[in-house]
Order: sequence, then C-alpha cells, then structure tokens
Amino acid sequence: MAVVRTMPGKVQMAAAAAFSLALLYLGSQVQRLEESKSKLERAVALHQVRAIEQRHTLDVAARREPGVQAAVADGASSGGGGGGGMAGTADPDEDTIVLYNRVPKTGSTSFTNIAYDLCARNKYHVLHINTSKNNPVMSLQDQAWPSFNPGRRRGIRTEKKRKVQSVWSTPSLTSYNPTLTVRFVKNVTFWKERKPGFYHGHLAFMDFSKFGAPKKPLYINIVRDPIDRLVSYYYFLRFGDDYRPGLRRRKQGDKKTFDECVLEGGPDCAPERLWLQIPFFCGHSAECWNAGSHWALDQAKLNLVNEYLIVGTTEELEDFILMVEAILPRFFKGATELFRKGKRSHLRRTSEKKQPTADTVWRLQQSGIWKLEQEFYEFAREQFAFVRAHAVRERDGELIPLAQSFFYEKIYPKQA
Repeated sequence: MAVVRTMPGKVQMAAAAAFSLALLYLGSQVQRLEESKSKLERAVALHQVRAIEQRHTLDVAARREPGVQAAVADGASSGGGGGGGMAGTADPDEDTIVLYNRVPKTGSTSFTNIAYDLCARNKYHVLHINTSKNNPVMSLQDQAWPSFNPGRRRGIRTEKKRKVQSVWSTPSLTSYNPTLTVRFVKNVTFWKERKPGFYHGHLAFMDFSKFGAPKKPLYINIVRDPIDRLVSYYYFLRFGDDYRPGLRRRKQGDKKTFDECVLEGGPDCAPERLWLQIPFFCGHSAECWNAGSHWALDQAKLNLVNEYLIVGTTEELEDFILMVEAILPRFFKGATELFRKGKRSHLRRTSEKKQPTADTVWRLQQSGIWKLEQEFYEFAREQFAFVRAHAVRERDGELIPLAQSFFYEKIYPKQA
C-alpha cells in the first residue's frame, strides 16, 4: 500500500482500472464455469434418465413377451428404432388406443377424415365403431367380455364352435375373425394387430376399468353450441350435406323450416332434442339419458375432466387440431397443416340450413334442458381455453406449441 501512495495520480488511476478489469474478467470466468457446471449437470441427468427409460423399456418388453428383451437391447445399442412396426413392440406409443366417441353434428366428420388421411403416413389404424341404428348405448354384453358359451348360440355349427372356443381360451386376443362374437372392451384392449389404433363412432362414454381392462383408451371429443348443433342436425336429416350429397336422408322431402317447427311445437325441434352432449359424456347409466337431469350434468363434467385427454369445440376446431397434434404426435403429426391447406380444410356443411330467428332461439333458451346443455358446453369451452393457455403461445397471429418446460435432476442413487 505504501508503494501505491507514492505513485503519481495518473498511475494510481491506471492501476485501479486494471485491477477492476481483472476483477471483471475473473467474475466472467467464474460465471462461465458455473454455466458449464449447470450444463454438465443437465447432461448427466439427461443421460441417467435415458438409461432408466431404456431399462424400463427392457423390463416391459421382458414381461410382455419373453425373449424379446435381447432384441430390444440390440435395437437400442445399435441406435435403431425406426418405428416401422405397428404391433408387437415394446414402445408404449405402439400400444396406444385413442377413442373418439363423436357427438353428431360437431365437425366430427371433418376431424375424422384427417385421422384417415394421416394413418398410412403415421403408421396407425383407424376403425369406425358402427352401432345398430347409430344407437350410442351398447348392451352390457356388447360392452364387456362375459364368459362365453358357444354351445348356447343358436344355429352355430360344430366347426365354428371350435373356432370360438379357441379365440376365447387364449389369454390375449391376437387375431380377429369378424364372423365371431368378440365384445367391445376386450376387442379394443387386446386386438394387437390394430394397435396403435384410432377408434371413432357415435358412442356414449364407457368406463373400461369397470370391466377389469388393464389399460384405458385415451378419450377425446368435440362439443358445439347446443342450439347450433340441433339446427344443423335438423336440416341434415332433411337435406344432407356436401360430403355425400346423393344420399337420401330420413326426413327428405320435409320442407318445414326449423323456425316453423319450433313455432308449431314439432318433435324434431323439441327441447328434449337438445339433450345429447351431456349423455354422451355421462355414459351408460340410465340417469344419463333422463333429459334435464342435474346428476347427469355433474357426471358429464366429472368425466370430461377426469377421463378425457382433451375436449375441443367446433367453433375452435383448428385450435383443437393443433392441440391434439402437440399432445399426440404419434397419431396427428402433420394434422394442422393438412387441415389448413388440404382438401379437408373446410367443415362438412349441411345443405339448405337456415339460421333460426332470435325469437326461435329465445323460445329454446327458456327450457331447463337448454340451460343444462349450455352450462356443460360453457364448462367444456372454459376447460379447453385453460388447457390451451398452458400449452401454446401466440406469435404473429399463429398458435405455437410450447417447448418442454421441465427436466429431471438430482437422480439418486448415482450410477456406477
């Protein structure tokens, strides 16, 4: 310090500046070391997670099919994984079932066509659930996998009996014969040749765990403003749409407008006809189909939140498609671009549809049934808006899916 005091003023200032620069340099070096340490810790954590995931995959493969563990290990060590196979692999994505129990006149055909257009490219299967007379309620025996006695089935030949017994005696359904009675839950759960699979149909919600299924499907759905949906369905039954314009519809020839129907108190436009979205989400309980049931509304809300991966709206269909692409890229990679630019970029439009007057809308809104259906629709919209707000961000008018916002660290015990 004595030396510094004897130095000229300018020299002292230069020395102080040099000392400050040295401190800044050392500080920056320390910061760089800290950043390098953080990156190294993340890399180590990521490596450990991948190792754990690989061990988990091998364990799952070994439990699923003895002898496949070595094949999976060889594929992992060689860097292979291509995802070309559609069945019999250890990848959990290859075992996924998406179930779209579509509500009529909510844009479901437009969305389902996207699934059909993408299935070959993304290597999954699409299957339509065609119920008798489009009845959304399945019988209990059709839902379940009951003990099956082929001898009690009328008119079945001896050779067919043996085939039926062979199917139901196996621990898992590995082949499908459409001439045999194979019930829905077991079929969907164990039909390995059709996994990954996208099932769709006009079907009320069904709880797979009720029947002891080891794994539930991923439910998705779309809802629509209740009055708009009913008006669209009313004209659809009379005039069809631009999807299959030549098909004769059930009410074809009836020229009565929706306004006239409401004014006259006709059955096709009665408030009871609004009662559809709630029972589709409520399920197969008798009370679900009791129009105006508050219990059914509560159950539909619970199922929407607890049993559905995502529920979108017709009015925001593009946002819904973007969301399912972000959530389920195994199925819907490329869906948003296809919807915007491809031949499916427009909704299936009902022909000759006339918008109802304000008086007609007011009359329907006086119904307690409309109030419950509207409450459910608003609940679904609010839930979708919440999910969307936490999954995407807006940039230049476009919704961009957010990148992964978490990683794993401090994983113990450490690997040797």
